[in-house]
Amino acid sequence: MEPTIVYPARMIRTMDPARPTAEAIAVRGERIRAVGTVAELMSYPGSVRDDRYADAVLVPGFVESHSHAGTGNMWNDIYVGMVDRTDPNGKRWPGCLTIEDVIARLIEADGDLQDPDAPLVAWGLDPIYFPGERLSAKHLDRVSTTRPIHITHSSGHSSSVNSVAMDAFGIDSGTNVIGVVKDENGDPTGELQEMVAIALVAPLTEGRGVMYTNPAALRAFAQDGVNTGTTTLTDLGSQLLMDDAGVGVYESAVDDDFPARLNVFHFGLGLGKVALSFEDAAKRLVHLRERSSSKLRFGNVKLMLDGTIQGFTARLLEPGYYGDQPNGIWAVSPEEFREAFETFHRAGILVHVHCNGDQTTQLFIETLEAILSKYPRPDHRHTATHSQLSTSAQYRRLAALGACANIFANHIWAWGDQHMDLTVGPDRASRMNAAATALRHGVPISLHSDSPVTPLGPLRTMKHAATRLTVSGRVMGEHERISAQDALEAVTLGGAYMLKMDHEVGSLEAGKFADVAVLAEDPLDVPATRIGEIHVYGTMVGGQHHASNVAAPALAGTP
Repeated sequence: MEPTIVYPARMIRTMDPARPTAEAIAVRGERIRAVGTVAELMSYPGSVRDDRYADAVLVPGFVESHSHAGTGNMWNDIYVGMVDRTDPNGKRWPGCLTIEDVIARLIEADGDLQDPDAPLVAWGLDPIYFPGERLSAKHLDRVSTTRPIHITHSSGHSSSVNSVAMDAFGIDSGTNVIGVVKDENGDPTGELQEMVAIALVAPLTEGRGVMYTNPAALRAFAQDGVNTGTTTLTDLGSQLLMDDAGVGVYESAVDDDFPARLNVFHFGLGLGKVALSFEDAAKRLVHLRERSSSKLRFGNVKLMLDGTIQGFTARLLEPGYYGDQPNGIWAVSPEEFREAFETFHRAGILVHVHCNGDQTTQLFIETLEAILSKYPRPDHRHTATHSQLSTSAQYRRLAALGACANIFANHIWAWGDQHMDLTVGPDRASRMNAAATALRHGVPISLHSDSPVTPLGPLRTMKHAATRLTVSGRVMGEHERISAQDALEAVTLGGAYMLKMDHEVGSLEAGKFADVAVLAEDPLDVPATRIGEIHVYGTMVGGQHHASNVAAPALAGTP
């Protein structure tokens, strides 16, 4: 029999209301044997004490229920976002604060490329940060007039390209595709909004970007999880699952030593033409469940309805956008969405639906209600993911229908000022990402990063939900703040519940996987504004120890 290893800690937050704190955790093999006092746990036969975490704070490993494994692939390209970011190797990348900063970084990268015909590919841009001047092909032409340039916007819902790229793919004044932005003269500006328009230049990003996953990207993504205390990750929208070779990409990487659990959702609708019929895709997902393991899960699906609020492509109910901009772009028709949702629901599959605008939340609710009336299914846990503009009335209906809301709290910090001043105005912005309202109405919630849209990091996400501070220091809706306790539950048990994994992860209880985030400080014992600054030493996943590669003082007792 394997020994029982007892790990004392300065503080343990279990998220188990029957025993919310403890002195130590006992682990046997990959599972928790018990939590309690050191004396209690050392009384178990064959117990061995290990003091490596004696000065640390232990909490359940964080559960990120909306992220993308392609995050690990993004750092192969050039980062040109506004905010500083840290890559999976622990390197800090300073943000580009102006269009001139973006151009300068691209010029430097252009000079580093050896192949004169290779495209220059970058990511992280958001034009809304540069009011008064929209980055266009004319800006990118200053970088190169001989090689194509492609920048994926931070949301993943728009791109910018230079004139060489437009010429190469025949994008001109005669191009009649929704999402190809044109100027007052009818000429394309180089901005491509949403998936149909972006697909016009798809060869430029073939084999790269957030939708491309390979073993190296998966390992980098998992290391990002270690660095942030995230032990359960989600690839919310894979295009690889409909054939065995694609599934093999995940199976080859997620082995016994992989430092995270990965729940892979099939991207079933919203990215253009689907590979299989909904019926065939549903049958395959049910079959793929048999290939799941304790580290790798298959069998769920994501559907996408609209775009992004800061890109003005999300669908909004009246009164619409603050500046009366045109309403956003539907990713699919309501009829096709109903067909897909009903098919996957009837197959017993968990469905997460991308709903940024309140008009899409409304469609989600009305569709779910109609489906459940025909095909009742207890404990379905279908989820409105992002749920950014969901109203109080909509949360009441989500609760009545047994649905969940995965709330994009990071938007409060990343785009809060823009939401108040430019996209939806101060009134609607104050109730965006309304975690307090959702909880008040009894809707199960989690909080997410949508990495790489915003950086993976549940501690920062907790801070944003608890403070609702914007970059400028304003509070975006003080009455939607939630407590640190509720935020911690949302990124542990909340995410686990949403993935139907709460019987295995999300709290430190006997019988669950020994998945732990190892922290320098207690997130419930620091000011809410400091939660995001807490250093993560690493994780334990199934009893295996994984160290962060972000520099920090060593723990007492650590070799």
